[in-house]
Amino acid sequence: MDSIEAVPVTSPGTGTETDVAAERARTVGAGLSHHFNAAGSALPSHGVMAAVVDHLRLEERYGGYEAAAVARERTEDVYAAAAELIGVGAHEIALFDSASTGLRVLLDALRPGRGARVIASSTTYVSHALHLMTMARERGLDLVVAPVDHRRRVDLDALDALLADERPSILTVSHIPTSSGLVEPAEGIGEIARRHRATYILDATQSVGHLNVDVGAIGCDALVTTGRKFLRGPRGTGFAYVSESLFERMTPTAPDVRGARWVSASGWELSQDARRFESWESAVAARLGLGAALREAIARSPERTERWLRGRAGLLRSALADIPGVTIADPEGAVSAIVTFVVDGVECRAVVEALAARNVRVVSVPATHGQWDLGARALPSVVRASVHVYNDEADLGALVDAVRAVAAGRGGEAHG
Repeated sequence: MDSIEAVPVTSPGTGTETDVAAERARTVGAGLSHHFNAAGSALPSHGVMAAVVDHLRLEERYGGYEAAAVARERTEDVYAAAAELIGVGAHEIALFDSASTGLRVLLDALRPGRGARVIASSTTYVSHALHLMTMARERGLDLVVAPVDHRRRVDLDALDALLADERPSILTVSHIPTSSGLVEPAEGIGEIARRHRATYILDATQSVGHLNVDVGAIGCDALVTTGRKFLRGPRGTGFAYVSESLFERMTPTAPDVRGARWVSASGWELSQDARRFESWESAVAARLGLGAALREAIARSPERTERWLRGRAGLLRSALADIPGVTIADPEGAVSAIVTFVVDGVECRAVVEALAARNVRVVSVPATHGQWDLGARALPSVVRASVHVYNDEADLGALVDAVRAVAAGRGGEAHG
């Protein structure tokens, strides 16, 4: 690759650009490899790691509960920061150990019974799809995979027609899938869901910290995301937004002392906020790391981050498409920071291994992680590269050069 020139990306009203050098300076891992796995688990910053380690030191000295008491104010700020980032109230935020846990807890709390209709996007992640299919099999739910348009996105007209019978429905959509750079039309889906009074749950695992996610504009009733991906938080963290109007109608299937109060021999009261879905035990240090990551994401500006990441990925997608023997696997019009591709005659796992030999970190995504998407497109797997704010021109160049070498049959030649 000759060069990938910097794209000046400014935040409206600020006149400032994403400072990649500054992001790299506070990211140890950025100097150790060409890391393109933000969609799996992004590199954390010094600030995030310090928040985690400092609290663990407190636990070491004083004990877990005592350290939690000292950190209570900072723990409360995690709710405030999550709410600020996506434009909701802090009382509508619940913390979880993962997005998959959050989706499972919320869907169970909706208690869909036999004959209830659940409509899922074709981009649904494997863990959520397995839960949905299990519920359909064991509870007799009517599980429908939403029709897609020519770009593999939810077909808005077909969805509108599907919901026109006004049958009560739960609509669950993956904003950005694990298997491609596609972005679902979340706002258009929200408009249709509101019109037909469908309960709309957005899996924002790959979009919060990546796109400028505004719950008010999207119109979802609930949103679930993880901490470890584009938010750059620790593994084992995540959060959910549940609108007040929705959580008041939901009862967790396993109330916990964190979200309920035992008031009589056979009675209990649920918390009057979204914390009714939480469990008492949690990794406080990891949650404080999530809080630090959320504050950093806010400081970076979601609008500026989105524009920067889309610009970088666009350059990468174009450069990879120019390599003979490489095919971009993203559906038409994909514009997110996730770029998927295949190399003719080379298994995706072998591509990943060859790039790793050149210190370039990407992953392969098998069809078993997205049968309604990759399986439907007859793709056994794809290579996935995901860009973040710490990836500079040298990173992009190294990735493209490594893929070119693999495509030319020189994949095993690592740089000295």
